[in-house]
Amino acid sequence: MLLGCVVAAGCGGTKPAEKTKEAPRVTVAHPITRTLTDEAEYNGWLEAFKTVEVRARVRGHIAKVHFQDGDMVTEGKTPLFDIDEAPFQAQLAQTEAQVMALESQEVSANKELERNRILITNKAVSQQELDKSEADAKSFAAQILAKKAEADRIRLDLKYAKIIAPLTGKVGKANLIVGDLVNAGGSDPLLTTIVTVDPVYVDFNVDERAIQRYQQTNAPRSDKQKSLREREIKFTFGLDTEKGFPHEGTLVFADIKYAEGTGTLLVRGVAENKDGLFIPGSRVRVRLPVGDKYSATLVPDAAVSTDQKQKYLLVVGEDKNVKRLNVELGRLLDDGMRVILAPQLKADTWIITEGMERARLNYPVEPIPESAPDVSAAAK
Repeated sequence: MLLGCVVAAGCGGTKPAEKTKEAPRVTVAHPITRTLTDEAEYNGWLEAFKTVEVRARVRGHIAKVHFQDGDMVTEGKTPLFDIDEAPFQAQLAQTEAQVMALESQEVSANKELERNRILITNKAVSQQELDKSEADAKSFAAQILAKKAEADRIRLDLKYAKIIAPLTGKVGKANLIVGDLVNAGGSDPLLTTIVTVDPVYVDFNVDERAIQRYQQTNAPRSDKQKSLREREIKFTFGLDTEKGFPHEGTLVFADIKYAEGTGTLLVRGVAENKDGLFIPGSRVRVRLPVGDKYSATLVPDAAVSTDQKQKYLLVVGEDKNVKRLNVELGRLLDDGMRVILAPQLKADTWIITEGMERARLNYPVEPIPESAPDVSAAAK
């Protein structure tokens, strides 16, 4: 009977103790300090460093087109168009023959002049006849010079009949084809266009207020007598299809007056384009430094929460309890870090960067530094 009671007491007496609820795990990180410069962003566009409109300098029919649209051409070496040379060669042959005929007549006129100069001493010819022979000799000499000059002009036309690339760069579309008639002169149809590839201009408009702010922040350390090109001010830019501002350029020019009605100033920079990535006319986003360098406190933008109009961070205290810290935000950087303007964060502050939804104010959490391995995951 006693044994049965003892056994009964041992089997069904005490209940096992309930497990204590574990604190939720959250990822934490310290704020970081970085040297930054305030920057302004603008919309801009690309322009070719040099552009040449190729036009014919002589009249004739197109005999050959040497290039394909979009080819790279070299200044003074790559042929573009051939204009039919046959009419110029015929004119040159005719003119050279006329020169030979005039030279023969000149020889005869000079001989006549020498004879008359001898005969005038014996009064065998009159002074009038001598004067005429001198005039004839000079006339033939002048006609020869004129015909030789005409021949030189025709040779020049023959040279112009072969249109060579006047610029190293990329050639555009051929606007005329074989058989088309082209006239010389500025009003004639455009044969094609050539633009340089490297470097390339980056143009953008800056508002008057930004210019004044830039001058105020940079005047103490800039020599006002130096041109914009001499100051070598750097900027960054990116294409509309690119993320961030991965390319760099240097400012070289600012217009001398503001555009009427808009109050903006055209600013131009230059950038390398060795790979031919940039095409003139493309839209770009430009970022320009507008202030001095300063030290900034940064936290991941993902760690910032919003309560109506108030931004705040969740931080972990020494007692591992969660606290709320209202903050004033600055700009967002390309790498996802956010500038904290106020309050000044201590370097050893633990900020919750992941798992905010599991954290409750004034309740403890288990903070896991970002660089630390996940113990729970490793144990599974």
